[in-house]
Amino acid sequence: MKILLTGAAGFTGRFFKSAAEAAGHHVLPLLADLTDKAAVASEVMQVQPDAVVHLAAISFVGHADDTAFYGVNVVGTMNLLAALAALPVKPSKVLLASSANVYGNCDASPITEDQSASPVNHYAMSKLAMEHMARTYLDRLPIVITRPFNYTGPGQASNFLIPKLVSHFAQRAPTIELGNLHVEREFNDVRMVCDAYLALLDKGLAGEIYNVCSGQPHTLQQVIGMLTEITGHHLDVQVNPAFVRVNEVHRLCGSAHKLMACTEQLLPYTLQETLEWMLTDGQQL
Repeated sequence: MKILLTGAAGFTGRFFKSAAEAAGHHVLPLLADLTDKAAVASEVMQVQPDAVVHLAAISFVGHADDTAFYGVNVVGTMNLLAALAALPVKPSKVLLASSANVYGNCDASPITEDQSASPVNHYAMSKLAMEHMARTYLDRLPIVITRPFNYTGPGQASNFLIPKLVSHFAQRAPTIELGNLHVEREFNDVRMVCDAYLALLDKGLAGEIYNVCSGQPHTLQQVIGMLTEITGHHLDVQVNPAFVRVNEVHRLCGSAHKLMACTEQLLPYTLQETLEWMLTDGQQL
């Protein structure tokens, strides 16, 4: 299958491309700037893909330019969908990566796809706006929307929490400055997420939303404890008020029931396996 992939050079894109090619697919990265409508339309018409996986986005919640979230995540996605809708032969599936951040702070846990969205930052709001915009194309394109919960792996940018922690432990740094220590998240493995995307390309139902998650949350203290045990290094953790977000999502744990019912075979990696992988991948203990 010929898969058009946006965000191919990004953290998730690199792993997805490898996984898809290992499964026998031909992956073509989208080279055009998503905000350039004409360039996107031209490239999509030239490629004429069998399927599309749209991963490109501004994903760091603390990104400095709030307007960029909407320019890339919403308008850029609209340019892509408009180009796909104009194809003479439509793709068999268009997978859009949204985010579990759209749920915001809610009492439900684990969170199902039926939970009302309540975004608390511009990243999450742009992803929810993208979802609603994409639904206007459901009469023309077989769109599947995914809401991945937090995940990590080697090569993720160091401004994300887990890579920052892993780097400090790998370098045996004496101290680390963090923001809110009282958060609980799923910290899933990027390989599991890529497996889920491939399975949903095959089995996902058009018009549906799927949480991509394990339903296994961890506190920040548990993550630090695992890294301490793996490396034998003790890190002095200090709270820097500048890193504390006013609209912090305190707990984010998803229900994987719908995903598992659809794909039937996905098994999550343990957090310890992921952390050990990150520590040994190009890093010295």
